[in-house]
Amino acid sequence: MSLGKRTVGVLDLIFAAITPASGAVVMGTGIVAIGLSLDHRQTLSRILLAIAALAWITLGALLAGRLARGLERVRREARSPAALTGVAATAVLGTGLVQLGWSLAAIVLLAIAFALWLALLRPVLAHWVTPTVGVSLMLTVSSESLAVLSAALAAAGRADWLCYAALAPFVLGLALYGFVISRFDVRQLLVGRGDHWITGGALAISTLAAGRITLAAHRLHELSALTGTLKAVSTTLWALTIAWLPVLLVTESVRLRPAYDVRRWATVFPVGMCSVCSIDVGVAAHVPAITDFGRIWIWPGVAIWLVVFAAMLHHGMELARSEHAPVTVGDSRSRRATPK
Repeated sequence: MSLGKRTVGVLDLIFAAITPASGAVVMGTGIVAIGLSLDHRQTLSRILLAIAALAWITLGALLAGRLARGLERVRREARSPAALTGVAATAVLGTGLVQLGWSLAAIVLLAIAFALWLALLRPVLAHWVTPTVGVSLMLTVSSESLAVLSAALAAAGRADWLCYAALAPFVLGLALYGFVISRFDVRQLLVGRGDHWITGGALAISTLAAGRITLAAHRLHELSALTGTLKAVSTTLWALTIAWLPVLLVTESVRLRPAYDVRRWATVFPVGMCSVCSIDVGVAAHVPAITDFGRIWIWPGVAIWLVVFAAMLHHGMELARSEHAPVTVGDSRSRRATPK
């Protein structure tokens, strides 16, 4: 078998392994990095943020390669709410870069995230399916991620108007949460493959958006008429997020799901997000106990990240080992069903 055919076969396997939900790897890694930074663990934070950036670049390159091969599969996948992980991944990475002081790069990522969000929103809504599942709440997560990054850039002094602009995706995200959760299949809490955690993660990122907008408004002396309301909304959302956490933990312990699935990264993200939103809301509401909880909770986030990251590497090695035999285009192994 020629080297060229073997290379094409390997590329087919790689492209087949990439799913619309793959952006969750960047989301989970990026938010844990942000939490570590807020806890003043800068070295660990930068390592994870570098991993998140590398994953984002890799996924972008693979998307470009798939587009070059044909548009049909990409168009089909763009109809899934899971495709919105690309929006949230880009915005989360941008938020991490703001904390490093790389605001210009973060502005570029905000523009990319917003363009992706506009491009994906229509096909996702046009092919909406009910009852909804965990990944359906990416409608909220993607919208709120834009609000978080906008508020972070505003607080960094890049553009005061972004503080006002952040209100639109924040309010829209809350409305979308109500739309999706009212149609949610509660059985997913027991049978979901990891994305059921987004039920809490969507609340957590809404909490973070409220907290970030409050902090930005206070720093910039803007939105003075809304500051009290935003503070109350952020603490209320935080309480709902924390109240939902035991539900997720109990259902997870009742029905263990140890097998690796890319959707398990949607568990890492909410756990890390609970930490980050707690730190911000504690500062915004002047409640040190909430901030202290967030700094403690980042470590379960780190632990879960390590477990899922190791499981992903193991899964990749197992897949590569199972494909040690020569593979050619047309081999049935190169047409495996792609997990959702």
